[in-house]
Amino acid sequence: MQTRTLGQGTLEVSAIGLGCMSATGGYSDTPNRQDAIALIRAAAERGVRFFDTAQVYGRFANEELVGEALAPFRDQVVIATKFGHDFTGEQPSGLNSRPEYIKEMVEGSLTRLRVEAIDLFYQHRVDPAVPIEDVAGAIKDLIGEGKVKHFGMSEAAAHTIRRAHAVQPVTAVQSEYSLWWRAPEDEVLPTLEEQPERRTRGSSTCSAAWRSARTPRPARLHLPGYSPSSPGSLPSPAPASCVDWRKTSPPPRSNCPQRTTASSTPPPPKSSFREPAIPNISYAKPAAESQR
Repeated sequence: MQTRTLGQGTLEVSAIGLGCMSATGGYSDTPNRQDAIALIRAAAERGVRFFDTAQVYGRFANEELVGEALAPFRDQVVIATKFGHDFTGEQPSGLNSRPEYIKEMVEGSLTRLRVEAIDLFYQHRVDPAVPIEDVAGAIKDLIGEGKVKHFGMSEAAAHTIRRAHAVQPVTAVQSEYSLWWRAPEDEVLPTLEEQPERRTRGSSTCSAAWRSARTPRPARLHLPGYSPSSPGSLPSPAPASCVDWRKTSPPPRSNCPQRTTASSTPPPPKSSFREPAIPNISYAKPAAESQR
């Protein structure tokens, strides 16, 4: 497996990573827990060394699952998780990146992931109510305390990245990036080239792997757009049971103004969009499938 170096040369990850959100639902029904753990461990055994989760995925359940799955590989892998949602109620309600709340929530992530320090701690969404300098300062404190190793940002605009980086070096930036959504090329990618941080690409394609691990039929791979309002997004062909939570949790437009100005040319009529021809995925039926 090839590797990539993120940030200022201090974080090495595999070129291929595994986003674990769908291990507890997200794009589809919740997979069987043991099947999901087996899939994560199979990836680690095959050289994947970069795993991504978040507090909001399944309301902490995803972190717990990833922590259990990767416990035997802890010294060999890099685990990234994300903060930034408000869990003071029964359900996540908006954003909360207040420094005191970040420091409170990191304790739970450490316990659930079964680690002494989080390798890469992303701000999941920029909180417009909290200056980004305060957020970066809180992560800097956590790094000083040995609870976090590296600071990351997700779906952040170029000027926000620069402001945060001036307080605490940003090791990685994660954002939507595909053939159908290339707005990051306008400002975000050039900004990253100015600094030594690196970019990780969020992808929805991993959902097919989770479905394949638990479904006794061929899984069709779909690539839904970021949200219906995103310029250049495709009409999602996903089944009704496949819910993309990002449609209800888009990045703040005040943080990412390029999303409304990405193209000066109006998109072609919907009738001209065609779903790319992608072959069905074949896979071996899990041994445990016959017992369920």
